[in-house]
Amino acid sequence: MKHLILGTAGHIDHGKTSLVKALTGTDTDRLPEEKARGITIELGFAHLELSGDVQFGIVDVPGHERFVRTMVAGVGGMDLVMLVIAADEGIMPQTREHLDICRLLGVKKGLVALTKSDLVDPEWLGLVTEEVREYLAECFLEGAAIVPVSSRTGAGLTELKAELARLAADVEEKKSAGPFRLPVDRVFTVTGFGTVVTGTLLSGSIAVGDEVELLPSGIRTRVRGVQSHGSKGEKGAAGQRVAVNLQGVEHAEVRRGDVVVPPDAFRTTRTVDAMLDYLPSAPRNLKHRATLRLHSATYEVPAQVILLDRDTLKPGESAFAQLRLEHPVLLLPGDPFVLRAFSPPATVGGGRVLDPAPVRRRRRSAEALQLLKALAGANARLKVDLLTDQSLYSGITLQEIITRSGLPLRQAEATLASLLSDGTLVQVVREPRIFMGKGAFTDLQELLFGELERFLRDNPLREGIGKEELKGRLPKRSDPRFFGPLLAMLEKDGKVVVERDLVKLPGRKGSPSTAQAGVQERIADLLRKGEMEPPTVRELGEAIGCAEKDVLGHLNFLVREGKAVKIKSDLFYAPDPVAAVREKLIAHLKDNKEITPTGFRELTGLSRKFMIPLLEYFDGEKLTIRVGDKRVLRKG
Repeated sequence: MKHLILGTAGHIDHGKTSLVKALTGTDTDRLPEEKARGITIELGFAHLELSGDVQFGIVDVPGHERFVRTMVAGVGGMDLVMLVIAADEGIMPQTREHLDICRLLGVKKGLVALTKSDLVDPEWLGLVTEEVREYLAECFLEGAAIVPVSSRTGAGLTELKAELARLAADVEEKKSAGPFRLPVDRVFTVTGFGTVVTGTLLSGSIAVGDEVELLPSGIRTRVRGVQSHGSKGEKGAAGQRVAVNLQGVEHAEVRRGDVVVPPDAFRTTRTVDAMLDYLPSAPRNLKHRATLRLHSATYEVPAQVILLDRDTLKPGESAFAQLRLEHPVLLLPGDPFVLRAFSPPATVGGGRVLDPAPVRRRRRSAEALQLLKALAGANARLKVDLLTDQSLYSGITLQEIITRSGLPLRQAEATLASLLSDGTLVQVVREPRIFMGKGAFTDLQELLFGELERFLRDNPLREGIGKEELKGRLPKRSDPRFFGPLLAMLEKDGKVVVERDLVKLPGRKGSPSTAQAGVQERIADLLRKGEMEPPTVRELGEAIGCAEKDVLGHLNFLVREGKAVKIKSDLFYAPDPVAAVREKLIAHLKDNKEITPTGFRELTGLSRKFMIPLLEYFDGEKLTIRVGDKRVLRKG
């Protein structure tokens, strides 16, 4: 059975609720105040089955101008609209505003029900019909059926149902693929069951036992029960009106405007880029940074309008804009929205979301406008290419591409495969999959290579730079995980040599200046004179009037040249004393098999300050191995 949502629209007291009752037998005015005042205040719901193969969920919206915000919540998810116009009054202010709202929210098909037709004569009915037909010219209901009906006598109801069945055949159902999304339009409590939320399921399917998340609060719970069209079931599908019983959630924790989704499937946003249509009926120009009220799905939120390529927008014009929201909501690419002025309250525009997670841009940025034009179009390759290219050195994940482009997973993956195969993009991280434009990846390589060259130019005594130190020189907006692939590509291209933790230039060998060579000779001489108890790094610095950092640089150079031996971070020896101790130690161990620290002190005459580092040095050299508190020669 095909499941579709039919919504009413029209001026107050034009008979929307009476018509729904005549069609379905359901009185959608459920509140005492609605009964007393004879007007719809809240959304009402009913269902209608036609021909056994089409089932409509009917959303009856309020017609009073004070309740347009509620009406907008009811339009979200509509597949068809039934524009209700009373034959004895014709087109009225809310008729016009409701029609604008339906158009802005993307309703494509519908019909007109001329209610109260029994109250006018045939000639008047003909005049009103012609007036309506002319008014609907050049809008989405142009050419739509106009059916005279009477909820009191039942006249025209059969013809109305037949036209609804005909329209239903040409409307596609919402897709059940992908994660479910249920904007909440009503919350209530059922004794013995707890909190129940209702709404139109925009995508996917939801079933008993599913784990769900409420956005924007982030509350997590499970589905205890599902009902659709008043019947209990195990599952609700896209396009259906559903009631979902939530386990362990208090009534006060949920409200209209929340969205029920799978855990971690979506993220809320406070900034979206959009195509904005400003209605010809808007009373004044829209200024840059004006604040309006945004309505989409079942929520509303104040939004500051940032015009991206101009300072004002005239009635009837369209433009790219950024909407900065007062609090986070869930908006996805392609989601329609309505914008209403605060005072006087009126619908002034709307549009659709292009990018729900835009990066920071300057106004009038040519790159931003280029991207938005691509996102507004249908070229998937161009969307992915620009999103990746404009991520620059930050890269972009597969999930970000899907979130910002609105492309289905399979289409996004196929597009990426094409761009990777022709070298337009580079995948820099395997999991999560992160991509970068080829140009940006090459630029980042050159930047890293430049940092290596700069470091070695500033440190002529150094043979290379440590990997971690070089990684720390990546731009802050780059992911540290990019370092490995970048370094591997530089090594593959023969630009660098990687030896353990050191990154070097091919053939690079540190070369001191004449002055530096003189300092090194003084250091080497002090080490030689120190013999078995050489000065520490600090003591060397004090002796030659040099900073410890510079002394270390010279010492490391002397080590590479074989003119010094590094025992530990602040202790260096001349080579000959170390060789002499090594010979004594080997001879002792060959004769005695083992040596204790005390025995090593007696053998060398050294204090603990020097003998312990030397013993650990020989262990590190794999000459000896420690067994308990003794050392023995390492075999092999």
